[in-house]
Amino acid sequence: MLKITTVSQMRELDKGAVERYGIPEAILMENAGNSVYFLISAVSGVKGKKFVVFCGSGNNGGDGFVVARKLHSSGAIVKVYLIGSARKMKEVTLRNYEALKKAGVHVSDFKSSEEVLGDVESADAVVDAILGTGISREVAGLYKDAIEVINGHARLVYSVDIPSGVNGDTGEVMGVAVKSDYTVTFGLPKVGNLLYPGYMYCGRLYVSHISFPPQHYNRDDILLELNSPIMLPERLPYGYKGTFGDVFFVAGARGYYGAPYFSAYSFMKAGGGYARLSTPLSCAPFVGNRGSEIVIVPMDETEDGSLAKSSFSRLMEIADRVDMVVVGPGVSLNQETKELIREIVRAVDKPVVIDGDGLTAVSEDLNVLKERTSPTVLTPHAGEMSRLSGMTIKDVLSDRLGVLRRMTEELGAVIVLKGAHTLIGYPGGKVLLNMTGNSGMATAGSGDVLTGAIAAMFGLGMSLEDAVRMGVFIHGLSGDLAARDRGVDGITAQDILDYLPIAVNMLRKEFKTLFSEYSIPVI
Repeated sequence: MLKITTVSQMRELDKGAVERYGIPEAILMENAGNSVYFLISAVSGVKGKKFVVFCGSGNNGGDGFVVARKLHSSGAIVKVYLIGSARKMKEVTLRNYEALKKAGVHVSDFKSSEEVLGDVESADAVVDAILGTGISREVAGLYKDAIEVINGHARLVYSVDIPSGVNGDTGEVMGVAVKSDYTVTFGLPKVGNLLYPGYMYCGRLYVSHISFPPQHYNRDDILLELNSPIMLPERLPYGYKGTFGDVFFVAGARGYYGAPYFSAYSFMKAGGGYARLSTPLSCAPFVGNRGSEIVIVPMDETEDGSLAKSSFSRLMEIADRVDMVVVGPGVSLNQETKELIREIVRAVDKPVVIDGDGLTAVSEDLNVLKERTSPTVLTPHAGEMSRLSGMTIKDVLSDRLGVLRRMTEELGAVIVLKGAHTLIGYPGGKVLLNMTGNSGMATAGSGDVLTGAIAAMFGLGMSLEDAVRMGVFIHGLSGDLAARDRGVDGITAQDILDYLPIAVNMLRKEFKTLFSEYSIPVI
């Protein structure tokens, strides 16, 4: 799997390449610039084409100077605009700056948008090498002016390492950022290249290892990785329904008839064998009418039509017979029901997946999770993670990776932090970033389908760790297939559910194609 780094980790990798492997910083910069040049050559062509290259005075600008020199050497018409001072350049950047001028490339200080507007509008492409990954405050002044003229007037934009203005650790846009068509990132992708909104500013993203040896960029201490697909277990030809998982769903309440159906039925549509569902007595006919293949066990209910505590013993009898228990979809926020959910989570000695209202219930007493000895999977969106962590939604969204890692350790649970792109965190610090899915999946019931997909992967024989990651991958893939055929507007949870068998089949028959489609090309 492809590793993903923070900005500080990338700095350590650069330093290690120089000190441990003896790769001079000048070679790293040359390789970085070359990788962008080769992409430009392949996409736009070079000879006789016009390019404007915007460079800052840091290492990102140094990479840009290399790009400009390579373009010039291959017959392009190149103009370079410097934002910042040559006096602030490190030696390796300054050397490339001086070499560029000696080669006869026109280099000017950037003073105003008006002065460069004509060059930008007439250029075949613009290269953004202004700020790089280290930005931590809002873009202002000439930097902001340059970014705005690029966004407003460039025909085609290539960004060096990361679009200028995107935070390399969070993907946040620091006031304004370059909207690139192509980005080449160096060594490894940065978090900001892949988290939204930064990801959509990158355009088509590529990575170049810039001559790092494999043992350097595949280090075990880099714990964030791309959620690349893995092969599903072979489906046993002579298996029976119990062979492919026996999962118990505790879900639903009056007014929440979709959640129990979507969670239990998606388990079966993704390849699971035997779905049992306990739901309040008054809900059972509605669910059974939509999913007649689900084995429904109606339970006592409160006056609000939610699961009553008197059902606890019967629920535990079923839980003791199955492989996994899914708790929480659509159970409501009734106080008695929340107490029941906490009792179930505390008592079940099986892997438990907790979703939806179940997350709200356990957030009121986190010891219920901390005291569990069997595996626990939580599937919160940002609002539910806010309740679990005690943080505001804004703070969760501004540091998704950090919050996720802290909560996996605190709760001892595998946590799926849903969103674009979904993050999957494991105790010990490992996090996978999932690339499948689309905005059309931001719809009621989508999360319920996810819980069923995770349970199905477990039922097929995957380890819990792999079942979670592949449930997330297949759920997103199913949404992508629905979007491909129907468009992102108007996708419903039913659409995602309906495409699950197709997604699983594609994974079995077109694995290499999917692996390539949901990876980042290395150049």
